[in-house]
Amino acid sequence: MKKSTIIFFTVLGILCNAQNFKTKRGIVSLDGVHVAKISNKSNIYTFMDLGETPMYTMEFIDKSIVDSVRDSYIKLNRVYNRDKTIEIDYISPSAFSGEEKSAVYTSIKGLKVIDNKGINVKNLDEIFKNVPKRKLDSKTKDAYTTRNKIDKLNIEVNKVGEIISNGVPVGYFTNLPVSFGSEDTITDKTFIDIEVYDAKSKYIGKYITTTKQIKTANGKIFTIYREMSGRAALLKFPTYKAIAERMAIMDPNFIKVQEKVIVGDVVKGNAEK
Repeated sequence: MKKSTIIFFTVLGILCNAQNFKTKRGIVSLDGVHVAKISNKSNIYTFMDLGETPMYTMEFIDKSIVDSVRDSYIKLNRVYNRDKTIEIDYISPSAFSGEEKSAVYTSIKGLKVIDNKGINVKNLDEIFKNVPKRKLDSKTKDAYTTRNKIDKLNIEVNKVGEIISNGVPVGYFTNLPVSFGSEDTITDKTFIDIEVYDAKSKYIGKYITTTKQIKTANGKIFTIYREMSGRAALLKFPTYKAIAERMAIMDPNFIKVQEKVIVGDVVKGNAEK
């Protein structure tokens, strides 16, 4: 058989087995046959059988992890068991598809819980028994690792520019703009760099307002919000807290997690008789 003939029948087979779906007025059709219904309330998509019995829900999540890195996924839930919700990746027919189309596409192509017979309950139950692992790229994994370190530091910035970690003052900002105290983000157009010092007044680094870069005392440079990730819009201005957090990651000696709580000796009352 000629190579061109083999290619022809291969393409023909793919076209014959392709599934065309569309959603119109809440009815999901697969290859022209009605197979399910869908409704949306508060960005939670409920999938129902043709008798309008709710079977499962999908909620789209798009959250910031750290800096400009965001994570987009869906929460899948069986209607009859609200306590069990799983987080899984979603797939979309195109980058410009809306959530409803992505939800239907994920159900058919990704999870295979909707087929030409309707909602496949057996496949749906199998997903909850053997939850598929999320496919995170290296950038997102690194962001979660960084986020975990930051969360342990529990950093806050008070109204006088002091940096607090787990309730303890660990440093402070200088060269603060006039809007500080009334705004959490650095929006002032100033050519004066905002500097960071530790609690002993040792210089840690600075935020360069003109380039949105953080530069540590030892020369490390990090650009905040330099690109978009997932479906999120680019964030233009950092918060003071975000700068303190990133500075702590870039310079591990700046803030350290206190693993143990140190207390004084415990003296029991009326110990001597």
